[in-house]
Amino acid sequence: MAITRDIFHDPVLVAEIVAFLVRKPGIYVDGTLGGGGHSLAMLRSLCDAGFLEGSLLIGIDQDEAALRQAREKLGEYDARAVLVKGNFLDLGEIITRVCSQRVVEPKVTGILLDLGVSSYQLDTAERGFSYMSEGPLDMRMDSNASVSAGDIVNAYDEQQLARLFYRYGEEPRSRSIARAIVAYRQHNGSVSSTRELADIIRGNAHGGERVIKTLSRVFQALRIEVNAELDVLSRALYDGINRLDEHGRMAVISYHSLEDRIAKRVFAEKARSDWGPKGVGLREPLAWGSVTPVTRKPLIASQQEIASNSRARSAKLRVIEKNSQGGCSGRP
Repeated sequence: MAITRDIFHDPVLVAEIVAFLVRKPGIYVDGTLGGGGHSLAMLRSLCDAGFLEGSLLIGIDQDEAALRQAREKLGEYDARAVLVKGNFLDLGEIITRVCSQRVVEPKVTGILLDLGVSSYQLDTAERGFSYMSEGPLDMRMDSNASVSAGDIVNAYDEQQLARLFYRYGEEPRSRSIARAIVAYRQHNGSVSSTRELADIIRGNAHGGERVIKTLSRVFQALRIEVNAELDVLSRALYDGINRLDEHGRMAVISYHSLEDRIAKRVFAEKARSDWGPKGVGLREPLAWGSVTPVTRKPLIASQQEIASNSRARSAKLRVIEKNSQGGCSGRP
C-alpha cells in the first residue's frame, strides 16, 4: 500500500535552504532524505532556474519508509534523483559510488543534513521513539540494525546508564533515573516498553513541565546512543567538506545543542587558517582555512513558520562555503 503524502513532517527552513544551496547546476546531496521535502524543493528550484539538465540529486536515508515516501514524492524528477538506502556516516563512499555509476566527477555543489527524528517516526508507536505512546523500546533509524534502545536499557549497568543520560541528554537527574531503572530490572526482569520506561522516569522527576523535559532528555539520549548519531555527524561533516567542489556549500539543520555544538566546532576548525607560532608576523597564513562561514550565527525559523510547523521552533541552520584551493573564498 502506498504511503500517504502527509506522514512525514513538513521540512523546515525550506526557503533558506534553497537560497543558500541552489546557485548553479551540479551534484546536490540530501544526506537525511526523510520524506523528500527538502529534495523536492531543491529539484524544483533547479528546474525553475534552468539548472536541472546539468544536475543530479543524491538522497540518502536508512529508513525504508522514508525512501518509499521520497520515491513517490520525487517521481517527476526520477531521471535526476538517485535515492540510496544508507547512513550519512558513509556519505563520501555513497557519493563516489553514485558518481562512478553516472560517470560524473564526484565534486559536490551542495550538501544538506537535516538532523533529528521525523514526525512519522515519532508518531509510529512500534518504532519506539516517543514516550507519548505505548510501543517497544526500539528507536532504530535502520530497522535492521542490531542494537535497540531495549538492549541498552536492559544491559547497561547503573553507571553506564547515568553517564549516557548525562552525556547525550544533559539530564541533571541522570543518576537517580539510572538507579531506578536498575532497581526495576531487578524486580521485574526487564524494561520492555516505552510506557514502562516513561513511568520509571516520571517516578524520579519533579512534576509539571520538568517531567516532560526529563522524558525528552532521556529518550533523546537513548536514540543518540542507539544510532551513534553524534559520532556519525562528525565524520559526515568532515567527509562532506572534503567532497565539496570550490564554492560548494554545506547546510546543517540541528535541533538540540549537542548537534549544533559539533557543527559549530567542525566548521570553525575547517575555517581556521594557520598563522604559525604567536609573534611571527606573517603577511599571509601558512595554510588557509578550507571553508568560510556563510552564516556567522545560526539562523532560526521565523515566527510565521513556527506557527505553522512547531518542529521549526528548535531548528538552527548553519552554512559554510568551500574555499578555492590555495586561498580564501574572498567573502567578507
